[in-house]
Amino acid sequence: MGRKTEPKLTSRERLTRGLHYTAVGISVHSAESAAAGARRRYREARAARKELAHVREDLTQEAAAVKQVVAELPAALQEARNAAHRRHRRLWVFGALGLAAAVGGAVAFSIVRRSMQPEPSALPPSVEVAPKP
Repeated sequence: MGRKTEPKLTSRERLTRGLHYTAVGISVHSAESAAAGARRRYREARAARKELAHVREDLTQEAAAVKQVVAELPAALQEARNAAHRRHRRLWVFGALGLAAAVGGAVAFSIVRRSMQPEPSALPPSVEVAPKP
């Protein structure tokens, strides 16, 4: 078997080769980093476009809801006015019912109180009641 003899490199050649490999490695790493950054920015931009589309859709729905509310506003105001009249009427009705309940309670109390007092006997008194002279 033969031996291959490679000439020994000088320190200058070793330094040059090391610097060359370092430069190539840094260039490759920089290219990979730049590509990763570009991919990340592309994904973020695509996600931002999707989010923007969702926001536009939500705003469109909100605008439609606002238009509907504004269109129904006159009817709602009229209904509120009518409800205020009904509330006023209800107040009078419940007030009258409360007053009737209070009067009925007073009448019932007086009837019960009178019934608790003993009635005078129909028999003449057993002791003669005469004033002293």
